Amino acid sequence: MWLFSTDSVEDELELSAVRHRPEGLEQLEAQTRFSRKELQILYRGFKNECPSGVVNEDTFKDIYSQFFPQGDASTYAHFLFNAFDTDHDGSVSFEDFVMGLSILLRGTVQEKLNWAFNLYDINKDGYITKEEMLDIMKAIYNMMGKCTYPILKEETPRQHVEIFFQKMDKNKDGVVTIDEFIDCCQNDENIMRSMQLFENVI
Repeated sequence: MWLFSTDSVEDELELSAVRHRPEGLEQLEAQTRFSRKELQILYRGFKNECPSGVVNEDTFKDIYSQFFPQGDASTYAHFLFNAFDTDHDGSVSFEDFVMGLSILLRGTVQEKLNWAFNLYDINKDGYITKEEMLDIMKAIYNMMGKCTYPILKEETPRQHVEIFFQKMDKNKDGVVTIDEFIDCCQNDENIMRSMQLFENVI
């Protein structure tokens, strides 16, 4: 006869729940551009928000939306989550998170552009279509909210996409390859300037 109280059964279940243990700090230090101390600080923050050691998409959306209270960040957070979830297992581990962050904050221009391409390539087929670019653009506008100035018209995201797409789709085949994307971005002063903004964030 089992003499477990409900509490001890729940404790047992919680202990047996999949807990993700991150790779060694030395390994992450070698794979990223963060120091050991920075990794420890990042891990503490990550563990605080996600005690299980992994983030599912809903938690990711909740955390991300706190940064954009004036808009709806859920769609953009969905795309961002998929870009961080490199092995597509439906969760972002500390390693996934730190590898992405390392590229975004301290990566080379080439690494950042590859990461950005992956974000825009929603279905991960190696091409960006006009529809994919529009989905991301709309998500960004929704996230920024109605507080943006000047007040944006409904068709603004589509107009921006038309301009970007014409610039990027060099051979006019209706899709943007990674080479076209990188080439266009590297030759655009505004894009290059915006990439440098993140370099000394942490």
